[in-house]
Amino acid sequence: MKKVVKFGGSSLASAGQFKKVGDIVRSDSARVYVVPSAPGKRDSKDTKVTDMLYGCYALAEAGKDYSKELKAIKERYNEIITGLKLNMTLDEEFEIIDKNFAKKAGSDYAASRGEFLNGKIMAEYLGYEFIDAADVIFFDKEGVFDPEKTNDILREKLSKTDRAVVPGFYGSLPDGKVKTFSRGGSDITGSIVSRAAKVDVYENWTDVSGFLVADPRIVDKPAGIDTITYRELRELSYMGASVLHEDAIFPVRMEGIPINIKNTNAPEDQGTWIVESTCQKAKYTITGIAGKKGFCSVNIDKAKMNSEIGFGRKVLQVFEDNGISFEHMPSGIDTMTIFVHQDEFMDKEQRVVSGIHRLAKPDSIDIEADLALIAVVGRGMKSTRGTAGRIFSALAHADVNVKMIDQGSSELNIIIGVSNEDFETAIRAIYDIFVTAAI
Repeated sequence: MKKVVKFGGSSLASAGQFKKVGDIVRSDSARVYVVPSAPGKRDSKDTKVTDMLYGCYALAEAGKDYSKELKAIKERYNEIITGLKLNMTLDEEFEIIDKNFAKKAGSDYAASRGEFLNGKIMAEYLGYEFIDAADVIFFDKEGVFDPEKTNDILREKLSKTDRAVVPGFYGSLPDGKVKTFSRGGSDITGSIVSRAAKVDVYENWTDVSGFLVADPRIVDKPAGIDTITYRELRELSYMGASVLHEDAIFPVRMEGIPINIKNTNAPEDQGTWIVESTCQKAKYTITGIAGKKGFCSVNIDKAKMNSEIGFGRKVLQVFEDNGISFEHMPSGIDTMTIFVHQDEFMDKEQRVVSGIHRLAKPDSIDIEADLALIAVVGRGMKSTRGTAGRIFSALAHADVNVKMIDQGSSELNIIIGVSNEDFETAIRAIYDIFVTAAI
């Protein structure tokens, strides 16, 4: 068996955390490829190294003195090296970073050095080979990740080494410049390495023991999720569940590799398994609840809309022309409603309204702001009668007015629209009816 193990910033924030990681890796000989993030916060008042690097580079780019800030970053790493009693120095690497900052090598280069330097330390600490992600992970000239080129070159490289450290978060452009993924991109690197190495399991180690059914900031001590499918996770991640970067699903899904979310500070916990499919019955009817605030609805009325060919296309054309993506589009015989992000829509609303009138000639348009969307997700809903009815009942009991309900044809999720002010109340009510009542 072979495993890729990715460790988040909180897992590598200090020498003490590094030692926990070392114990985890050495406790299982299958953990052959390690993907580290940059050091995170050591406590709530601390600053992540990636943010320190962004701040330092901003000074360099503005032509200001950044030596103090770069020294503080170096001290963070030296503190880890000293705590681990390693016979190594990063002096040469920091000299190169200093020169590249002075030459304004770019903010992507600056941010990537957090993972690069942590990877150097991790390789030395474990006795693994260090592989620079810039040599094996590639983006095209437009800055779009190139999965097939990456997979071919990375697979060949990994086939020649038994154990290696590949820093997360970055790769390179065709001209050799460093390019980063979006924040949290080390999750994606771990997935890419897992696919290339054709491992059996991708372990993603963080500071929580897997996914929870609901946000613990809203629901007090929510139940954990033992097993979740890729599709369920995709729905929850898109609606705000943030344990794993949502793009980290795709490379491993292509190879059918399961992901195990684990807790560095509680390695004995089972965590959450993310799989393609499973015969294991979900503990509850629903797998999870997630949501976001800050939407608005554009309600369009027109008599006999259902018999007018091309009406929906004309309406959506207006949103496309104004660079606005839509979230959901429930409709009736004479009405259709478009849900959009309020911050994207506000400055363009009158252009959209006039555009719809010009192209689709509706009877009326009504806009409602300050709405929230909540996704109730679960493979168990497909085989359970009355799920939507139970949701309506729970929300009615909690005195929450439902603005919209939309169920996908897969019966995997139900989307509910409510006012922003009812968001937390609605989530607690849904959790109680499906989870608390079942315990």
